[in-house]
Amino acid sequence: MMNDLSALPFDPDHIRGVIFDMDGLLLDSERVALATIAQAAAPMGVEWPYDLGLAMVGLNSRDSDGIIRARLGDDFPVAELRERFGLLYEAEIEAGRIPLKPGVLELFEVLDALGLPRVVATSTRRVRAEPKLAAVGLLDRVHGMVCGDEVARGKPAPDIFLAAAARMALPAADCLVLEDSNAGARGGHAAGARVVMVPDLLEQAADLRDAGVPTLASLGHMAVFLQTRRAVGAGPS
Repeated sequence: MMNDLSALPFDPDHIRGVIFDMDGLLLDSERVALATIAQAAAPMGVEWPYDLGLAMVGLNSRDSDGIIRARLGDDFPVAELRERFGLLYEAEIEAGRIPLKPGVLELFEVLDALGLPRVVATSTRRVRAEPKLAAVGLLDRVHGMVCGDEVARGKPAPDIFLAAAARMALPAADCLVLEDSNAGARGGHAAGARVVMVPDLLEQAADLRDAGVPTLASLGHMAVFLQTRRAVGAGPS
């Protein structure tokens, strides 16, 4: 995993906006979600396969449901599982059991100091995403969200990243996409953004390594990198 910031393939002054994933990047939520879906499946007589949960990381609910049916059968009661999961997971959110990932607050302080806009691009639907960010005090610190139920195609398609860049009135090429999932990194790369992965549960896939997408151990490393950037409006003309 790269932590040599000088090896990042772009200059910090080229970044005019930041697009964040949410689950697994800002929030340490993926482990909670995997445990919760296994808990939800148990009363249905299903021993939830851990690798099935991993296969859903980074995807929206529509695409995840397709993966569940492909693995457990077309007649599997996905709607019932979703309902059970939702009740349990929302209780975890309300109880404050989903913490921030390391380096998040440090990075937001740097973005504030630099005056850089930021938008969250999450596969989670808005009705759940907003409470999750509000619970950790980040909802008011982002300048918009694009959620999984607001784009025609989910990650790894580029749609959500193009929409997030448009929210900041920026071309995707001027945006830094920060992602933990392979699906998200592929989508950011397809959008033409500058992508950096901070892997969580999944290792970086070979195609992303071949494409030169760098990885960092935490968002704190990105905070250090961006601190060398000149404040917005102070860069070269």
